[in-house]
Amino acid sequence: MRYARHAKGALTVTAATAASHTLMASGYTWARDSAAAGDTVFSGAFEFLVTTAASWALMPLVLWAGMRAMGEVGNTVMLATGGLFWVGLSGYFIDDIDRTGGQIPILALTAYVLLCTGLAGTGPSTAAETAAEPNLS
Repeated sequence: MRYARHAKGALTVTAATAASHTLMASGYTWARDSAAAGDTVFSGAFEFLVTTAASWALMPLVLWAGMRAMGEVGNTVMLATGGLFWVGLSGYFIDDIDRTGGQIPILALTAYVLLCTGLAGTGPSTAAETAAEPNLS
């Protein structure tokens, strides 16, 4: 088992989730303020769309940067699955985040962090890990 890689993944996923969730919450506040101040039907729509797209792009970017900063390579499965699940999770709870003071339920965020932490262990083994594994044959 690659416990260090899972620990690095847990730290990275927690930071990426906090960053993306905070971006969505503050961006939707910006969109609500723009809609309240606007005089057209689509006031705030641009801000809402930009915020959503930025959060969806930020998640895999922060996952990648965090794992690379900790020296881990081969994170494709974690990045792709984590990014897609973030799109689904934040899209499903978009109305909850869009309320004043709203957020994604903590159980859903916890499940997301646990899923991505589990996926952090996937990837190619490094030469040092292969040498340290006992030969069971």
